Amino acid sequence: MTGSISLRNKVAVVGVGESDIGKVPGMSGLGLNTQAMRRALDDAGLQPSDVDGLLTAYSFTESYTMLGSSLAEYTGLRPKMCASMVAGGASPGIMLRHAAQAIALGLAETVLVCAGENRATGLGRDAAIAVLTNVGHPQFEKPYGGSIPGFYAMVARRHMHEFGTTRAQLASVAVNTRSHAAMHPNAQMKAPLTIEQVLASKPIADPLHMLDCCLISDAAGAFVVTSAERAKDLRHKPAFLLGVGEMHTHEHIMCAPSMTNFGAAQSGRIAYEMAGVGPGDIDVAQLYDCFTIVPIIELEELGFVGAGEGGAFFERGDARIGGKLPINTHGGMLSHAHAGAAGGLFGIVEAVRQLRGDEGERQVQGAELALVHNEGGILSSHCTVILSGQMG
Repeated sequence: MTGSISLRNKVAVVGVGESDIGKVPGMSGLGLNTQAMRRALDDAGLQPSDVDGLLTAYSFTESYTMLGSSLAEYTGLRPKMCASMVAGGASPGIMLRHAAQAIALGLAETVLVCAGENRATGLGRDAAIAVLTNVGHPQFEKPYGGSIPGFYAMVARRHMHEFGTTRAQLASVAVNTRSHAAMHPNAQMKAPLTIEQVLASKPIADPLHMLDCCLISDAAGAFVVTSAERAKDLRHKPAFLLGVGEMHTHEHIMCAPSMTNFGAAQSGRIAYEMAGVGPGDIDVAQLYDCFTIVPIIELEELGFVGAGEGGAFFERGDARIGGKLPINTHGGMLSHAHAGAAGGLFGIVEAVRQLRGDEGERQVQGAELALVHNEGGILSSHCTVILSGQMG
């Protein structure tokens, strides 16, 4: 790739873990992260003393300015590389890229990546709503009462206008993920869900209703990255990093280049080129789904379907396990869990598990290549990751 260093086959994810999920009273954000980290290390067959790199994201429930250093202090880790990443929901994929670069350059040997917080019990309903509404450009958006659901609703409405996407197609995204969450032992929401129930749920920001919106959870996730060579000697089958790309187009929605085309196409192109594969080679995808419109747009921008065809893909059931391209096989942020950057990180955790091939009834048969897409802000920052169960 011109102007960049390929990370293909340099590193692998060798351990994954997630904390208890849902409402976990009495456990802080640091505690949830620590629980997920311990489970990831145990999954890899490694000890805390093996970790020499630590990357984390951000937290609305912890007041620490240097969250990475505070987490290292809390856990007793003493990494020679440590940082906190603030790129919204795109942070987990970008942290994986930073971990891979550090290992490839010899700056670290084993990097532990984690994210999450006690957003459900640590914030409470009123504070969580305040976070959702305290957004927007300070001069040109905030005075008009914008909110995160409101901005995504604008994107959904524009997509509906340009391509004829329907409310039922949006609802089918939530129904798809709920069917997968029902098979996940640690998912927050497992009760059966119908399109009619999504359409009848409480309106939030037209055309989005309550069940079109992601969960608010206590949750944290973690994964362990090390060199591809070392990965072969560890406990589980490694998931090798084949490609990773990112793209940042704006911060405020008023400055977005389009209301239906964002940065996923560019980040995806970089990842595909590095991996030497295309959309047709991917067996399973974990797409960021903070609102039901988002995976529809990502599906289109990442080249799996044409513009305007994403809604019908979900409506036909093509995103179900056993369908053309199973999407969010763990239940996504709509049904599995969402707590800050942990939502996107769980996509990486699930991709690794799918590539190991032992997920029981929710296993995608023959899964060899997995794509994970994280996005942050209002479709502002994008990171696409391609993982493989074997060196490619």
